Amino acid sequence: MKRLVQLNASIGDKFLNKRSSQGSSLLELMVVILIVAMMAMITMPLLQNQIAEREIDSVARRFIAHTHFARQQALHLGDQVLLKPNEIGWNDGWTIQSGCIAKLARSGCTPKYWFSQEAIEPVYFKGGGKQFADPHSGKSGILFNAAGAAKTGQGGFVANRLVLGHYRAPDLERQLILGSGGRWRICDPARDAKRCH
Repeated sequence: MKRLVQLNASIGDKFLNKRSSQGSSLLELMVVILIVAMMAMITMPLLQNQIAEREIDSVARRFIAHTHFARQQALHLGDQVLLKPNEIGWNDGWTIQSGCIAKLARSGCTPKYWFSQEAIEPVYFKGGGKQFADPHSGKSGILFNAAGAAKTGQGGFVANRLVLGHYRAPDLERQLILGSGGRWRICDPARDAKRCH
């Protein structure tokens, strides 16, 4: 009989222990929720910076791809191709058009528009992209001649650098650098200051 009582007590203890380990208390659940909330608060700024980096890199790559397209069209057609800002400025986007530009336009010529880029907000050109403005007329743009050389929209020399910024990450910057051979590169001054200067 003593053995039977011990066996029943043993079975009862196992049943109670098993039952208490299957559920969790409200306190344990609140601790888990608190930990998850703290982790979210810690990682949110990092996530926002990563999103801003992707947005600025995307705009930089797109701008360079469009300038390469404009240059290739100029070389292929043997004619001038203009990459110009939309009405308000570079931050409002840009358009690529061909022919009928400046003094060399043929009479009766109608400009051909390939495509345009809409506004790039929250990314912006620092200084409004004034680096590509003609100093005499103030008009902005990059004109590729039949040899693929880049000039301002009015035929002057093109500056070799544009700087992109991001409204939500003021310290974030990308520099678009135009080399002498017409090649562009993207430079991050926070990671490689030597290459940017």
